[in-house]
Amino acid sequence: MKAKVLSAIGKMAWVASLAALPMSAGAASPADAQDYPNRAVRIVVPFAAGGATDLFGRLIASELTGTLKQQFIVENKPGGGGNIGSNQVAKSSADGYTLLFGAAGNIAVNPSLFSNMPYSPSKDLAPVALMGSSMNVLVVPSSLPVKSVQELIELAKAKPGELNYGSSGNGGTTHLSGELFNSMAQTRIVHVPYQGSGPAMVDLLAARVQMMFDNLPSSSPHIQRGELRALGVTGAKRSALLPDVPTIAESGLPGFEATTWFGLFAPAGTPPAVIEKINAAVNQAMAKPAIIERLRQLGTDAATGTPASFAELVAKDTAKWAKVIKDANIVMN
Repeated sequence: MKAKVLSAIGKMAWVASLAALPMSAGAASPADAQDYPNRAVRIVVPFAAGGATDLFGRLIASELTGTLKQQFIVENKPGGGGNIGSNQVAKSSADGYTLLFGAAGNIAVNPSLFSNMPYSPSKDLAPVALMGSSMNVLVVPSSLPVKSVQELIELAKAKPGELNYGSSGNGGTTHLSGELFNSMAQTRIVHVPYQGSGPAMVDLLAARVQMMFDNLPSSSPHIQRGELRALGVTGAKRSALLPDVPTIAESGLPGFEATTWFGLFAPAGTPPAVIEKINAAVNQAMAKPAIIERLRQLGTDAATGTPASFAELVAKDTAKWAKVIKDANIVMN
């Protein structure tokens, strides 16, 4: 079954509608923003408690509670790759009192990955505020005879189908980064999915798989001990955590970029003035040095922007991952 792909018309309509937010905010009732919030606000995190996404969600909930003088309460609704909690928010009242802590996976990837999506991110959710982005690092065992991305590509082409890359599971960024790499480098490196990044790392350290796109905080200790060799980071620029490691784009594969981002979403139809008020409070929080440093420790770069610019990012990544998923014939049910 072919993965579903958002239509170009749908993406354009979404971006256009969000781009109009600053202009239309004045048309909304002033009470929408002045009175908001006058009671507790739920932030649904569609992933299990305790992970980096949950920690980020609780961090912004605490900041918004302090800034907007009402309780912002995190509720974890895991399951379905983030679809269960996201669908709940998509079906909620569009009044600003139920928000979604979204990530690239459940918003930009899932529409093409799942054949039975219960909601449409582009139709049922409105981007509110970008909060951060994170990149992975391409690592290989120190015993593998390659010291750059270009050398890895050359080895993979010399041994098509013989090299393997591990991932934390089907459909995640560690998987899709590998498929994007294969597509752009025209290599045939075989995907080996694991139930989490921990088991994948065990096999990588034992050289049972030859490469992995892992998150920076978990790989850094192995890189520092010389157990793994970092060939490149997946972002558009180098990471402050590994400043001496080049980007994959500058180390042999121009144009490569595979990052995940995090941000708040509201049900479609939420008053623009309310969205603007939340956006301003989030931007204020993300500019605090203490928040920037806390996120850096989690391997995430704090980010700010308008609802419209966030919508453009979501649309761009939705189209990007749709192509990767379709070309690799990846489908989740």
